[in-house]
Amino acid sequence: MTKESALFNIKPNCSNRLQKEIETYDLLNKLNIPFAGIDHQAAMTIEDLGDTESLLGISIAKNLFLRNSSKSKFYLLVMPGHKKFLTKNLSKQIESSRLSFADGSYMEEYLNITPGSCSILGLMFDKEHKVNLVIDKDIIDSEYLGCHPCVNTSSLKIKTSDIMEVFLPHTGHEAAIVEL
Repeated sequence: MTKESALFNIKPNCSNRLQKEIETYDLLNKLNIPFAGIDHQAAMTIEDLGDTESLLGISIAKNLFLRNSSKSKFYLLVMPGHKKFLTKNLSKQIESSRLSFADGSYMEEYLNITPGSCSILGLMFDKEHKVNLVIDKDIIDSEYLGCHPCVNTSSLKIKTSDIMEVFLPHTGHEAAIVEL
């Protein structure tokens, strides 16, 4: 793959792609959710994305995988990439004290995603609803959501309304809306 590949808006060539990425495109197609995407070098942070955001014409969301202190509740927080995350602001709104980052093994077990690839699309693998979705209001108010297709070597542009009205009902997850 080149550092920055051409934009695509159909399922890309699946040779050399992980099964979870292929399954993501298949589900988006099954649900008739249009998307635009681009391949890029592995990105562990939003800063690593280079011009991906400008090429897609969006801001990529920051996705944080969190847990409570007893490791009995897990949260996927989706928020604008430019916002700073302050635990105390979120803890009050979701009534869960002492939040911290969850170990990557839980992310892999529940969402089939490795650290650096965290994405709302990973909820498609959470059949037992172990993960609580929390979305910042600014994401809801945006026309598009930028996220990974369960791998950090591609990014997608999807209408936020399609995520909220089609994808989440399909997975059975509901979002708690917060203001960070």
